[in-house]
Amino acid sequence: MRLPPTRTQKKERFAAFVFLLPNLLGFLLLTAFPVVASFGLSFFDWKLLDRPSFAGLANFRELLSDSLFWKSTLNTAVFVFAKVPLTIVIALFLALVLNRKLIGRNLFRTIVFLPVICSAVSVALIWQPLFDQSSGLLNAIVRYFGGKAVPWLSSTKWAMASVIGVAVWKEIGYAMVIFLAGLQGISRTYYEAAEVDGANVLQEFLHITVPLISPTTFFVLVTSVIAAFQVFDLTTVLTQGGPGNATNTLVMYIFQSAFRNFRMGYASALSLALFLIVLALTLAQNRSSKGWVQE
Repeated sequence: MRLPPTRTQKKERFAAFVFLLPNLLGFLLLTAFPVVASFGLSFFDWKLLDRPSFAGLANFRELLSDSLFWKSTLNTAVFVFAKVPLTIVIALFLALVLNRKLIGRNLFRTIVFLPVICSAVSVALIWQPLFDQSSGLLNAIVRYFGGKAVPWLSSTKWAMASVIGVAVWKEIGYAMVIFLAGLQGISRTYYEAAEVDGANVLQEFLHITVPLISPTTFFVLVTSVIAAFQVFDLTTVLTQGGPGNATNTLVMYIFQSAFRNFRMGYASALSLALFLIVLALTLAQNRSSKGWVQE
């Protein structure tokens, strides 16, 4: 038989509700309501200054035949599938190195993590002069070794690669800290037993480290993919989506449709398409994790 809550328990529940209420209201007003409203608006034609009119599936039909939508989707896919693996590999390598007893280890950890706490806009503004074709530091290094100046941000060949490089530089610190936490959670006894059996460093990494940090790797993978699909700040400041829409991403196209062309209904349809893409990829990652993530 379940006993009714005591007066003290009721007070504790009420206090917990009061403390949670601001966050709950913020979630409902700033997240849940806009998401539901965006879904509804995707079925309307709304020029922002005019009254919305019901359009049915017209926005989605236009979306399927919109070449700029497919170009933006391809650019976003290139960004995600290049940036995420590079971030994970470099962050894991740095975590392995900085997990050892080194002189100045904490200083190096701080230096690697520092870009994470900087805003994406400030990071882009720092890197923009470095990419300058005539006076940038990167091209000065290229010329020093006898090469020709590279149009890092003004060439369709190099623009996306430049943005990916900056994004990786900014995010590796966050992934490194997560990997460090995973590595420090592995008991030393596993490695001692492997050493007794004659395993080398590579075998220890492949058969102990990789399997035991697989939950950490899965977390970093999922969160990195979701974050990468939302890239906006770096591409907006560094390239404005150019040259020739070479770095125009889905979130940028949503922004342009909503706040430049004032097509709120079409922007909502684009947002729903982005949501479905991210949801499908997240579900696929979750399903595939059963084969490689150790519980």
